[in-house]
Amino acid sequence: MSDAILKDAKSRMHKSIESLQRDLAAIRTGHANASLLDRVTVDYYGAPTPVNQLATISVPEARMLTVTPYDKSSVDDVLKAIQQADLGINPTSDGTMIRITVPQLTEERRKEFVKDARREGEDAKVSVRNIRREANDKLKKSEKDGDISEDELRNYTDEVQKITDDSIRKIDTLCDEKEKDILEV
Repeated sequence: MSDAILKDAKSRMHKSIESLQRDLAAIRTGHANASLLDRVTVDYYGAPTPVNQLATISVPEARMLTVTPYDKSSVDDVLKAIQQADLGINPTSDGTMIRITVPQLTEERRKEFVKDARREGEDAKVSVRNIRREANDKLKKSEKDGDISEDELRNYTDEVQKITDDSIRKIDTLCDEKEKDILEV
C-alpha cells in the first residue's frame, strides 16, 4: 500500500517535470527551434490538430523555421493558426511552404522570457510540493488506520521528501539551462 503511494508520487512528480520541459521548450530563445510551434493547433476539418501532425517542421538556418503542410490546401489554415498563436513571430507563405524568421531578441525581451521561464519553474515546484503533501496525507491516513507503524511512516515520509528534493533539483537545473539559453546572444 505505502509503496504504491511512493510510486504514484514519484510518477506524478516526473509528469510535472515533463510538463515543465514542454512549457520551457515553447519559450523563445532567439534561435529557431521546431518545438516553438508545439502549442499551435489548427482547426483542420473541424478538429483542433497540432501543427506538427499536419506538417513537416524543419530548421534550415539558425534563425529560420520552415513549415511544409502535407495537405497543400491547408497552408492558409496553418499560416493563420501560427499568426493567431501570439508567438512574436511573423510567418510568410509562398503557397506551398511557410517560412518563419525568428527575430533577434532585445535585452528587455530576453529578461521577460527569463521571468516566464522562472514562473513556469515555480509553478512546477508548487505542483511537486502539492504531490508531496498529498502523499504524506495518504501515509498519515495509513498510519492512523493501522496499516503502517509510526517508524514506517517516518521512513516513508523521508523517502517522499527525497523524491521531492530530487524533483526540485531537476526543475532548478532545467530553469537554469533555459535561462542560459535565453540570455545567450
